[in-house]
Amino acid sequence: MGGAYGLRRSETGRCLPQLAGAAAMLLIRTAARSCWALQGIPRVAAGACTPWTPTHTHGTWSGSSHSGRSSWRRRATAVGALLGLGTALAYGGHCQQTAKAESSPQDTVPGPFPLYTREEVGRHRSPEQRVWVTHGREVFDITDFLDLHPGGRSKILLAAGGALEPFWALYAVHNQAHVRDLLREYKVGELHPEELAAPAAADDPYAGDPPRHPALHVNSLKPFNAEPPGELLGEHFLTPPELFFKRNHLPVPHVDPDAYCLKVEGPGGRTLSLSLQDLQHRFPKHEVTATLQCAGNRRSEMSRVRPVKGLDWGIGAISTARWGGVWLRDVLADAGFAEEPESQRHVCFEGLDQDLTGTAYGASIPFYQAMSARADVLLAYEMNGAVLPRDHGFPLRVVVPGTVGARNVKWLGRIWVSTEESPSHWQRNDYKGFSPGVDWDTVDYTTAPAIQELPVTSAITDPPPGATVASSEVTVKGYAWSGGGRGVVRVDVSLDGGHTWQVAEMQGEQQPPGQAWAWKLWQLTAPVPPGTTELDIVCKAVDASYNVQPDTVGPIWNLRGVLSHAWHHVRVTVAEE
Repeated sequence: MGGAYGLRRSETGRCLPQLAGAAAMLLIRTAARSCWALQGIPRVAAGACTPWTPTHTHGTWSGSSHSGRSSWRRRATAVGALLGLGTALAYGGHCQQTAKAESSPQDTVPGPFPLYTREEVGRHRSPEQRVWVTHGREVFDITDFLDLHPGGRSKILLAAGGALEPFWALYAVHNQAHVRDLLREYKVGELHPEELAAPAAADDPYAGDPPRHPALHVNSLKPFNAEPPGELLGEHFLTPPELFFKRNHLPVPHVDPDAYCLKVEGPGGRTLSLSLQDLQHRFPKHEVTATLQCAGNRRSEMSRVRPVKGLDWGIGAISTARWGGVWLRDVLADAGFAEEPESQRHVCFEGLDQDLTGTAYGASIPFYQAMSARADVLLAYEMNGAVLPRDHGFPLRVVVPGTVGARNVKWLGRIWVSTEESPSHWQRNDYKGFSPGVDWDTVDYTTAPAIQELPVTSAITDPPPGATVASSEVTVKGYAWSGGGRGVVRVDVSLDGGHTWQVAEMQGEQQPPGQAWAWKLWQLTAPVPPGTTELDIVCKAVDASYNVQPDTVGPIWNLRGVLSHAWHHVRVTVAEE
């Protein structure tokens, strides 16, 4: 079917000699593809997410004697990649013009296109089934373009069977006339005029949930829980909000910002009521760059050892943002509380999200942590310089840096101080770790403390499992993070399952000791051993306290599948020479 339209294989062959043959085209594609991997180039469209602008403490790869060479290589790669991208796009336009010039007048007159539903488009998600996408109301078969895409086929396949618009919002360079012209060469149809989103059921408590990005891997729809694919997660030091992992326990509430009121219960029965405007104008604004991670991140690896209960998270239940808001300690002081370093009390949070019985999500942290000047606990109303999105707690949420995501309560409605931790189910009877010998017949949640700080972890974001890599060298990328403000000091990478190791280069913000709340992104480029047909790539991180990841999952397995942080393995195939 694809041979009847678009850039035909025969037309591709006619164009290649004019660019010095297939070898030139491969070089163009390689250079262009590297453009998408550059960490320092903002790739988020205005309005979708405020891009991260590197400073002297951002986007610099650490390294001793290699730092100068690495910097030179990055600049050279950037120039070459941009030139390669321009050449690739020019190549596509040239081929279109050649094809049009060689076709007869009858061939250039478009006939009526067939109509398709989104369900029919959605059936075309792989090269075997043909890869279809939509843009506006038009339908395109881009199967023959997969290997010509400057970002590589893995990126463009994220949109397979769906709309291009959400991805073009992330990569604004696509939204140009010559790219749209190239896309039209692959048009095969149009969406049916009556193709509309199904009306939401009036009695569905999740009907008012916000729209989400289609690249997310969905673990549950109601409530909505999803993670970004690793290839996208590892591209941004600050995760775009639309790709930031979504962890909801209940329906997303509708909150009117003008009517919003935060209740803070002070000592002696006093209650402090704060509007969003009060928070924004009565207290100094602060910003904290912090990584949030779900306790169940990488749970799927535990489930392969023995079954566990919980969402089947991969490596993407972790993301990083720059949060803006007010210190929790300033608000508590305004309510009448004083710092008590030895206090055994707890600060309890309650969200505005509720189940059908009116029960709200809740959690708590130690009082001394809430009042500590070094803990940087924030009541956030901004995310990456923009208004907090609904899925991430609009209009106000708690951000407790270095602490498990479950304590970072969203849609915050109430704060109080108690001699006991939050009575919430999610504080008392969930998010706790147990011995591998404990099962559901013997578990007693009262015997284990609630998870607060998380252990050191790391994961490989690129290449993905099952990928094919070049036989010459391989570039491995990933993230590493540790809870409690313990920065990551080293990431070790192995290409042979852990027999030999190399040290990766790391990128990230410089943060004070004990307040290293954000992850490090890392990468390693290494030669592939001659004669190798498969690589077992492994990573492990070491934090500032020299905590290191365990080598296997078995000894840390637990019935809820939380705290999964063993070495991360990715197996790939080496291309034949």
